[in-house]
Amino acid sequence: MNLNTTCIFFLNQPKQTLSTLSLSDKFSSDSSRTHFQMSRQISGQPSRRLIVSNAASSPSLSGGFPDAGAHSKEEMEAETEQDPMNLADPDSCFCEFQGVHIHHKVFDPHTLSDDVSNTSPHAQETPKTKFPMILLHGFGASVFSWNRVMKPLARLVSSKVLAFDRPAFGLTSRIFHPFSGATNDAKPLNPYSMVYSVLTTLYFIDVLAADKAILVGHSAGCPVALDAYFEAPERVAALILVAPAIFAPRPVATTDAGENRDKEAPTSNFLGTLVELTKGVIRAVLRVVTGMANMLSSLYKKALAAFLRSFLGVMLVRMAINKFGVTAVRNAWYDSKQVTDHVVQGYTKPLKAKGWDKALVEFTVATLTDNNGSEKKLPLSKRLQEIKCPVLIVTGDTDRIVPAWNAERLARAIPGSVFEVIKKCGHLPQEEKPDEFISIVAKFLGNAFGGSQQQDVDLKFQGIVS
Repeated sequence: MNLNTTCIFFLNQPKQTLSTLSLSDKFSSDSSRTHFQMSRQISGQPSRRLIVSNAASSPSLSGGFPDAGAHSKEEMEAETEQDPMNLADPDSCFCEFQGVHIHHKVFDPHTLSDDVSNTSPHAQETPKTKFPMILLHGFGASVFSWNRVMKPLARLVSSKVLAFDRPAFGLTSRIFHPFSGATNDAKPLNPYSMVYSVLTTLYFIDVLAADKAILVGHSAGCPVALDAYFEAPERVAALILVAPAIFAPRPVATTDAGENRDKEAPTSNFLGTLVELTKGVIRAVLRVVTGMANMLSSLYKKALAAFLRSFLGVMLVRMAINKFGVTAVRNAWYDSKQVTDHVVQGYTKPLKAKGWDKALVEFTVATLTDNNGSEKKLPLSKRLQEIKCPVLIVTGDTDRIVPAWNAERLARAIPGSVFEVIKKCGHLPQEEKPDEFISIVAKFLGNAFGGSQQQDVDLKFQGIVS
């Protein structure tokens, strides 16, 4: 698969004056999955925006009520929304993948500069895995949810750490139904589907020029990490699942009931034929009922998708997020008083991006209607048993969104996995308890990849932002 990739960096360089420079770098990987070309533009101008916004070509969200002079709050907000690239931070990057401009950030331990010198003696106490990390955020979140741990994680693994915004979230560009594919595929790839998120994750492993990467998922980002592993297990060095939004299977008790049924099977040829005939009739009836259920389900999903994409559906989504979004963020923390204005702004900033409401609708439609070929896959309980890489599962003891007992059950379903609980912590351990989170990850990586690991890691040196 050949992919053309454009990467745009936003940099502030107030103390230096560089002549405008254009670089074209080609990266290749031994993997047959992805080959790409990255074009990088760096400018010495004070402005951090290096390309012209595509806002003019974006679909307009300003609807119209019968009275053209009356505008609702939602309509006025929509009119002030702007291109996501205009909201980018100084360290933001954008790469185009399958027609979508993916917003992401990368921290390289070799280029990080902090007030604390890299020659600190604690720098030698952590294991150097040499595997990069890819961070996958949850529903309603973005790269921002990793901002307190990206630097320490980069130093911990002595490699690059990358976090990206999945389509519909953060500052990644929004495209809308009907989708136009970047290739000549008969059915364009839905950027809001699980398949797209998985392919983007594997693509970024190639961007990092790595054979393998450690995947770290939070909440709804955990299914993406798992599916990426099942798609390409040879590309995943380890899995770290934080407050995983994965319904854990119940333990299955093994009995000899099946053997007893076999022993009690009828020996008479006549009775045996009758039983087999009855089974055949039942299977035929079940196939008819299943087919009707699938047809009704398909019709229901199409009707639901049509409603959600309607003007009324989009407005309801916008009203729900505006009314309950901040409340949901506060409820995700153990101590809601710790949710500062900075945190609220970090989560609400993507709501200033043009098309966020329609994109969220498309994500919802994709989640409800895209089975991702699940009918051809083994049950999750059996697939979890196939995981061979090191797995860490971290949860907060007072998680109100994904209860800790579900995370513990998931850990039991994955052979050899490590389960850790952070006390007095909610759904966002990497934000609410970043120091304990880093210590747990450090211990796990030390055990998984060798090397001594100190529990008293110098968190100030690692760069945690208070």
